[in-house]
Amino acid sequence: MKQQISCRVEAFWDSEAEVWVAIGEDVPGLATEADTIESLTQKLRQMIPELMLLNGIVSSDYAGELEFQLTTHR
Repeated sequence: MKQQISCRVEAFWDSEAEVWVAIGEDVPGLATEADTIESLTQKLRQMIPELMLLNGIVSSDYAGELEFQLTTHR
């Protein structure tokens, strides 16, 4: 069975900037924004594995799954 790492990400709508802003306490350094939830999700799919590697949460040879739970607030 493959190892699985899960993290939680919170996103909120910034009405002044008109963007979704996402942060994740489980992933140090995670903070990003996008115009749509779809764009935000795409960014998170790329950023989370990169930040987990850079922060030493996973090694470069990690072969398990990384998943995130995105909770939105508007």
